[in-house]
Amino acid sequence: MLANTLELRQVEAALRSGMSWQEIADALGVTRQAAHKKHSKRIDPAISTPRRNR
Repeated sequence: MLANTLELRQVEAALRSGMSWQEIADALGVTRQAAHKKHSKRIDPAISTPRRNR
């Protein structure tokens, strides 16, 4: 539980600093989809997340 909370806080810090979901996923050693699925609904809604251009 503590590890998940700490990981979430680090993901939030990374998003605030402008990192993309892909960069965060690379740092966690998972796919972009896995990182996004695990954390996207739990992050602070005040954090502006980068959008991928299609």
